[in-house]
Amino acid sequence: VVTAGFREIGGEGIEREERLAAIAQRFGMRVIGPNCMGIVNTDAGVCLNASFAGTRPQAGTVAMVSQSGALGEAILADASAAGLGVSMFASVGNRVDVTAADLIEYWEEDPQVKVILLYLESFGDPSHFVQVARRVSRSKPIIAVKSGRSAAGAAAVGSHTGSIAGADLAAESLLAQCGVLRVTSFREMFSLATALLHQPLPRGERIAVVTNAGGPGILATDALVGCGLQMAQLSKSNQAALRRSIPAEASTANPVDLLASADAKRFRTALRVVLRDPGVDALLILFVSPVMIDAEEVAEAIVGQTVAGTRPVLACVMGRQGGQEALALLARNGIPVFRYPEDAARTLLGMVKRKRMLSRRPGKLPAFPASRAPARKVLEGGAQGDGWLSAAEAEAVLRAYGLPFAESRRVETPGEAVTAAHDLGFPVVVKAEARGLLHKSEHRAVSIDLDDGDEVFEAAADLTNRLGRQFAGLTLQVQKQAPGRLEVLLGMTRDARYGPLFVLGMGGIEVEVLRDVALRVGPIDDRDPGEMIASLRGAQLFAAFRGEPAVHRKAVAEAMLRLQQLVWDFDEIEEVEINPFMLGSRRVASLAVDARLRVKV
Repeated sequence: VVTAGFREIGGEGIEREERLAAIAQRFGMRVIGPNCMGIVNTDAGVCLNASFAGTRPQAGTVAMVSQSGALGEAILADASAAGLGVSMFASVGNRVDVTAADLIEYWEEDPQVKVILLYLESFGDPSHFVQVARRVSRSKPIIAVKSGRSAAGAAAVGSHTGSIAGADLAAESLLAQCGVLRVTSFREMFSLATALLHQPLPRGERIAVVTNAGGPGILATDALVGCGLQMAQLSKSNQAALRRSIPAEASTANPVDLLASADAKRFRTALRVVLRDPGVDALLILFVSPVMIDAEEVAEAIVGQTVAGTRPVLACVMGRQGGQEALALLARNGIPVFRYPEDAARTLLGMVKRKRMLSRRPGKLPAFPASRAPARKVLEGGAQGDGWLSAAEAEAVLRAYGLPFAESRRVETPGEAVTAAHDLGFPVVVKAEARGLLHKSEHRAVSIDLDDGDEVFEAAADLTNRLGRQFAGLTLQVQKQAPGRLEVLLGMTRDARYGPLFVLGMGGIEVEVLRDVALRVGPIDDRDPGEMIASLRGAQLFAAFRGEPAVHRKAVAEAMLRLQQLVWDFDEIEEVEINPFMLGSRRVASLAVDARLRVKV
């Protein structure tokens, strides 16, 4: 249904779309659209063009989805210009029935389709998309341009988690979890698709650059390193072999600079040496065509040395002297060609991401013993007003699912705090607790490192006198000081579009400023917590540090997975944050010391 005037206009358009869906369901029909550009199938036995696209794509092995009709027209035109053949194309519009996930699943079984391209504005049902894309991406590359970077969770400002988890971060995480390669432009999409169709995946992240111009070689190095890739280190024997066959002024280090005088013979010799080096996972060739060099002969040398290779080869051809013939020759032989090295670097990064994803073993979703009934009792009776449980109630719910907390006592007077401290053993922490007191650090509501009864009494009296008038029903928590050395944050916020969003990051009071966190769209598996830790800027702090042993990563991984189990069991939980979770070593317990939890009201 290409016609507009449905849900996108609101009012009677919504009713009209609901009637359309009901008619289709009644008669067992599937609907693409409404408000779309249509569909195309180039198969010789079909030759269907049920669209108003001005471009008739050439047949090929790429399947494409566009949520936008207008952009669909541009996508088809640009794909043809890039030399990409299209098997099928669909503009899904309002998605009254068929979604991008449905089409991905359909193309999973089509042997003609080798690569799937998506333009998405939203995911529809994220859980369905995750389920399908995660499976299909292991057999066929899926590349996506995802638009829409508006803020999400604006109302969820009661915790650090709610303020950090934004819409685009959630989309980025969802696509990465599914193995979908997200790119920022259609040009980047078509370049990556071409490379994945015609080149093998790199074995690793070590890239060699062979160039006939120093400047582009430096640009390529900056771009590759800036993408997080590594410059390959050529072996001494191969550098010596290069030295015997290129001028003394040339460079045998990576990038290998053959100088502007490099002809087809010099390129052929250098490529033969570089490609046999075991430290090279992929090759980027830069050629600026000078007037005295036959560019087409250089292209023939490149093809001759690389076309049957087991490592990906990309080329960047700059300049005009004979350049068009060289470009055409390289493209005909499946070597992706770029105008500038920065574009080639981004394509290589996409190929490396694809390799990483395929190397990742599928994760498992472990189940832990939990006391569901006590948790339900607290959740049903605890929430008031804004939905936030008291600190004691939040702790009780989390403890019911096996989250470990530092031992504590809750009291009302400074004298009772002293008694509790002696029972627990020093050092202790004293905190003020009351409804509405969510961010304790902002009100100086925590006193730490208290080593005797006098210090405890003084701290408790200060908290009671200073905050008692501001917060009704204020009480005190006396807590055994947790021995862990590293503060981390574990959190979840439930997003209207994506469902549960899980956050793991460096904890403490500066979390919103530093924003050193990793986010995943649920469900997460047993591999996700470790990968989230590895992605943090502070990841090295989890290792042995300044004489301290490495922290126990499995403890935080288990805590995150237990938190997920709680969230799946109780969909009324809107937001949870454990901050800080004090992470110890294998011999030192890892314990939560503070938590907050909000339910739907």
